[in-house]
Amino acid sequence: MTIRRISVPLLVVLALAGCANGGSADSAGAPAGLPSSGPAATSAAPTQESGTVEPSTGGTKTLTGTITAGVEPNCLLLEDHLLIINDPQQQSAAKVGATVTVTGRVEQGMMTTCQQGTPFIVTTLRAK
Repeated sequence: MTIRRISVPLLVVLALAGCANGGSADSAGAPAGLPSSGPAATSAAPTQESGTVEPSTGGTKTLTGTITAGVEPNCLLLEDHLLIINDPQQQSAAKVGATVTVTGRVEQGMMTTCQQGTPFIVTTLRAK
């Protein structure tokens, strides 16, 4: 009985607190101040420790630097990007410690098992 007396007022307080922001929602139905879809956008500038990032047209990027190992097996990183390489020839050239220039595109919503880095779909890879 005591639990019921506490939970009803608690629910009322929580419901009223939810309405405190004015109850407005965007066109997608998300409450005001929250993104309508996907994770909240964060804009962290890439580090320039091991190479350079050169944006190009059409949503493609060119990255140059030294490939490092990820925390999980078979995960390769360049800058803050997780390299997703589907071409077997390119895979053979992509080794930890290799200096490369890759061209491709960022794939923000892609799920991986690597637990780090922004997925980057590699279309071309050139070892230096």
